[in-house]
Amino acid sequence: AEGKREIRIFMDGAFDMMHYGHMNAFRLGKSLGTHLVVGVNSDESITTCKGPPLMNDQERLTMVQGCKFVDEIVPGCPYVMSQEYLEYVIEKYKIDYVVHGDDACIVNGKDVYATAKKAGKYQSIPRTEGVSTTDIVGRMLLMTKDHHCESQDSLNQDEDDDTSLLCHQSKFLTTSRMLRLFSAGMKSPSEGMRVIYIDGAWDMFHCGHVSILKEAKQRGDYLIVGIHSDTVVNRVRGFNLPLMNVHERVLSVLGCRFVDDVLIDAPYVVSPEMIASLKIAEVVHGTNSDQIGNGNRGEDRYKYAKEADIYRDLPSPTNFGLGSIISRIQANQQMFQAKIAKKKKAENEYYSDKYGTKSSP
Repeated sequence: AEGKREIRIFMDGAFDMMHYGHMNAFRLGKSLGTHLVVGVNSDESITTCKGPPLMNDQERLTMVQGCKFVDEIVPGCPYVMSQEYLEYVIEKYKIDYVVHGDDACIVNGKDVYATAKKAGKYQSIPRTEGVSTTDIVGRMLLMTKDHHCESQDSLNQDEDDDTSLLCHQSKFLTTSRMLRLFSAGMKSPSEGMRVIYIDGAWDMFHCGHVSILKEAKQRGDYLIVGIHSDTVVNRVRGFNLPLMNVHERVLSVLGCRFVDDVLIDAPYVVSPEMIASLKIAEVVHGTNSDQIGNGNRGEDRYKYAKEADIYRDLPSPTNFGLGSIISRIQANQQMFQAKIAKKKKAENEYYSDKYGTKSSP
């Protein structure tokens, strides 16, 4: 608005395996100003500091760019943020505040953000509790074991047992407030808008998903994304899928800039009633989808859309899928297990200091 000064916020990170916890951090950062600039660490600097990232530069940039709370990105940021680089960013991008999580960022015994703090240009945000990349990679490592956390075996496991470090069950608490904050600004389609519908599991929301949602949005004016329930996804995919529960998957999709609305617990078969009720002009499906597992796929769930001649196969811009992530993690299983054990210890200490508990609430 005219006369209202823009307040520019800077955040940075690796955003490897970006998840809704990162999106929520962006939301919180953006809420401290009006324009959010996000620095994304380069593959090279991440590799030097902590080993190669799971996702390459382009995959990570696609995810950050795809988040609706982000206004601008700075690629190739160093993983270890020096005071000089921070000063350069503040000047070049006209940054008012540098924002970071409430955990200390000490490099070589120095607080990286000391200069910003002295200049009164630093603000911190609380971490999104109950979700971390460590926890999510742990769920993936369990792909080799066909079990859900409800099984008695896992409930009886010793808490220090290696597999319980990697327990599949989500600890994230989804509140209606969080859903509302992620849905802020969503409007119903105006008269005459061309409504596009795309559905799926959207498990482990990744750059392949962002790319196909961008393509789908370009087919019309308003994009509705159907998200299948945990039961449906498990029936179709088997194993211990989905890796993320329906609430986590809904938040991930809501955080994407190409999405106008989500249909939670979407019917597996797209019915004529649903097409009429949501005023769907076209139903689309990506040619590369996360088909993992051996579930029941006998029915053609798009038959009514095909009969009405409103179904289109959408060529996927990338062949990246859930299988790509799982195979990358399993190929480096030992390295990830060692990383997880180390990070899990640090996370347990964080929650212990904050709540006096052994692990996250």
